[in-house]
Amino acid sequence: MRAAVYTRYGPPHTIRLLDTPRPTGRDDEILVKVHSATVNRTDCGFLRGKPRFVRLFSGLSRPRKQILGNEFAGSVESIGTAVTSFAVGDRVFGYSGVNFGAQAEFLSVTEDGLVAVIPAGMTYEQAAPSTEGAHYAVNLIRAAAIDAGQDVLVNGSTGAIGSAAVQLLKYAGAKVTAVCDTKNIELVRSLGADRVIDYTEQDFTTISDVFDVVIDAVGTSTYIRCRPLLKGRGIYLSSDLGPGAQNPLLAMVTRFSRGTRVMFPIPRDRKADVIFLQRLMAHGDFRAVLDRSYPLAEIVEAYKYVETGMKVGNVVIRVTGES
Repeated sequence: MRAAVYTRYGPPHTIRLLDTPRPTGRDDEILVKVHSATVNRTDCGFLRGKPRFVRLFSGLSRPRKQILGNEFAGSVESIGTAVTSFAVGDRVFGYSGVNFGAQAEFLSVTEDGLVAVIPAGMTYEQAAPSTEGAHYAVNLIRAAAIDAGQDVLVNGSTGAIGSAAVQLLKYAGAKVTAVCDTKNIELVRSLGADRVIDYTEQDFTTISDVFDVVIDAVGTSTYIRCRPLLKGRGIYLSSDLGPGAQNPLLAMVTRFSRGTRVMFPIPRDRKADVIFLQRLMAHGDFRAVLDRSYPLAEIVEAYKYVETGMKVGNVVIRVTGES
């Protein structure tokens, strides 16, 4: 099978398209013929092995798992003898986490893993980017126990995590203030934001409003800068470690604070979350924002684009010609 392979840490041009062995699934696994995958910030971090602590998981001197990609959509090519909930030909989507492997023509996933049937009417390109950003957003929202009526600000509302967070917060009944640039204001409004702040016109940390929760979905701000925005027992959440990896440290320091605090939850991989997203997608309550797509042959260009930090939503890789 064709796969995007990297055998050493480095920039996008270290990726090569190679013929590799097709995965051999276990009895409890399904073999997915991947039609669409994505390139995201996680892929870029593991490609470069940065921050360096990720090498504790991926390999100290060189990557152990040499095919990246943690989101996929495709068709079930074959099933293991113990599989009962999927059949050959099913159209599926899912999230493989740090097991990666989706930037290839075939991928093996366990039946009980983060995989579900694609809702009717959705293409592979629409379904593929529906889990990674939303997975992080779900975990952030769950950790802070955000509920109906709470005021939440989302910085970075056009990224994969932020655009998912806006929609999931609105589904939960929260009041959402979103931060983005001028050209994406209408997009963010279409996702359900109650108010949009254009960061090219105003520094959102200087507004007079206060919030129950501030979510920094791109890691461009800090707890110190956002603390004036928080209510008395408000919570600051970030998808990024922060300068000097301060966010995990601040989460420990402020854990038992009676005032504002930082939370830096470790994401939990739960099949129930993919089923939840599947239901929202089927009812039109959530959609992954698609920036652009590339054929597998141009995956290096896709990585270069994601590394610019300018993507809006998600970048999809067309592994096969079928959409």
